[in-house]
Amino acid sequence: MLATLLVGSPRGPKSTSDALGTYLLERLNEKGVSINKIYLHQALASEQGLNTLFRDVGETDIIILASPLYADGHHCCVIRAMELMHENRKSRPPIKKQVMVAVSNSGFPESWHNNLSLAISRRFALESGFAWAGGLALGGGESIAGRPLEEAGRLVRNVKKSLNLVADALARREDVPEEAIELMARPLIPKWLYLLIGNIGWLWKAKRQGCGGRLDSRPYLDTSATQHQERGA
Repeated sequence: MLATLLVGSPRGPKSTSDALGTYLLERLNEKGVSINKIYLHQALASEQGLNTLFRDVGETDIIILASPLYADGHHCCVIRAMELMHENRKSRPPIKKQVMVAVSNSGFPESWHNNLSLAISRRFALESGFAWAGGLALGGGESIAGRPLEEAGRLVRNVKKSLNLVADALARREDVPEEAIELMARPLIPKWLYLLIGNIGWLWKAKRQGCGGRLDSRPYLDTSATQHQERGA
């Protein structure tokens, strides 16, 4: 079998999406599955890149889409790649059974924010000739910060357990098990701690930009109120 990872993050190899997808690829490779990786933002940049994407997707047995959450859905490069792959596959129907798995991660601590993204991935799979094998949702992905999972310690112990189960299932040509979905959805750290660290991060960034004391400013609202008063006068 051949498994192809599609990385949907514009951060490429420095992304949490790449870290999650690569870990799963490596576990599949250990089970005798050949592996391949494509960064979608690079593939979309040239005609040669698109042709390679179409060829590799057409030849693979397992498609793994690892992508981050952008405005409750996929990044624009993922949506564009889906559109192009769908059109290509309409003219070149698959010659064998192919399955698709999606791994979606977001910066929100709750995993359910990824539900729409996974629903889009499932619809793409079903309308493009892939058998949908399941989706995984991870919250708090910024805690991984693009590090290889082997370097992230106990923080990702449940994430690795989940992906290990997925690799076992895919190598046996089975769907993503419910246990793997549940393990991936578990918070990486307690919500209160995640929010505390996040707030400290925002304060630090604001201080670096010289606006630490103006985080509560509402310039557009204030301007609108002033203009309203002037018109009333």
